[in-house]
Amino acid sequence: MRPLCVATLALVLVACSGKPDGEPPPASPATYFDTTGRADILTGGVRLIPIHTPSGDFRVWTKRVGNNPRIKVLLLHGGPGASSEYFEALDSYFPGQGIEYYYYDQLGSYRSDVPTDTTLWSIPRFVDEVEQVRVALGLDKDNFYLLGHSWGGILAMEYALAHQEHLKGLIISNMMASIPAYNEYAKTVLMPAMNQDSLHRIQQMEATGKTETPEYMAILTPLHYEKHFLRMPAAQWPDPALRGMTHLNRQIYVQMQGPSELGASGSLEHWDRLADLGKITVPTLTIGGEHDTMDPKYMEMMATKLAHGRYLYCPGGTHMSMYDAQATYMGGLVKFIEDVDAGRF
Repeated sequence: MRPLCVATLALVLVACSGKPDGEPPPASPATYFDTTGRADILTGGVRLIPIHTPSGDFRVWTKRVGNNPRIKVLLLHGGPGASSEYFEALDSYFPGQGIEYYYYDQLGSYRSDVPTDTTLWSIPRFVDEVEQVRVALGLDKDNFYLLGHSWGGILAMEYALAHQEHLKGLIISNMMASIPAYNEYAKTVLMPAMNQDSLHRIQQMEATGKTETPEYMAILTPLHYEKHFLRMPAAQWPDPALRGMTHLNRQIYVQMQGPSELGASGSLEHWDRLADLGKITVPTLTIGGEHDTMDPKYMEMMATKLAHGRYLYCPGGTHMSMYDAQATYMGGLVKFIEDVDAGRF
């Protein structure tokens, strides 16, 4: 057979199959939107899941989108204490790829119960919560992908170190594996590049406990947030991103992270898991943005420490690369999920 004919036949076969030989086909619209046997049909995918804690029983809010028995992504939002609303950008990408995914507001966040017991805001307690959510949603090693962004990335790493036997894939988005290293990056790279008069005023206000004043955010927004958190004028920030931050539980945030994005000073201040990354053996994607609050080179290095790691770099992106580097972020994220699903990782 002539080479041109062989090439033509190969193209026809690929076009007919829709995927290379051996790769699972994407979920069809009829399959993806099939809710047969689902207990959450009445509520449009929403479930309030009971969570048992040392302080009593509470409920957390989740919402399922889609149906795919092989690919189910649980979303861990940042903060701590923000909401899963800012993940709504995924609605433009995941359904078209047949990816089932779950919004989830952690305990103390927006649509979930908000206990007042401050002893609940600890890493081990949050890890146990994620495990309870996993069990309730029926996620397992054959379908369970965990995507953690920012603080959610810390939680995702900790969950993997405790329960990776239940995971199919892990995504650590815009988060370093060490808060001391993050603080050092902020001190030696981000702060020297800022207007020093404005930085000095911010540091004065932090030292005197004035971080909740309008002046503080008025200075910090153009100084830092518009450059490293979401790289566009704050007045133009997408609505889901604004809602996710507006609904932030400040009590949890300040207790664990501290009042500022210029470094962590709360209970997470000494958290460091870099030396333990090699214990994570499931396929893992780390994501970093060019202008991130987190060091993109560090997050690239993290991928080399993981047993099966891959790095996604987002040129022009910040801490919210799913918005200001959206095409790169979503393309790399979807490809990772599809590669793991197809056994190409």
